[in-house]
Amino acid sequence: MGELQAFWREEDAVAVVEIILIVVVLIALVAIFSGRLKDLVSQILDKITQNSMAI
Repeated sequence: MGELQAFWREEDAVAVVEIILIVVVLIALVAIFSGRLKDLVSQILDKITQNSMAI
């Protein structure tokens, strides 16, 4: 029974590490592409503004 509990605890630790790694990768991607994302959002908002004035 003790071995099963030890295995269960070990799996929880692995899941936490996986979640932390995924969050770190997502933050890194946002940091890398933040300039492009800002430009893209700006262009989209400009197009929406221009098209709304045409209506």
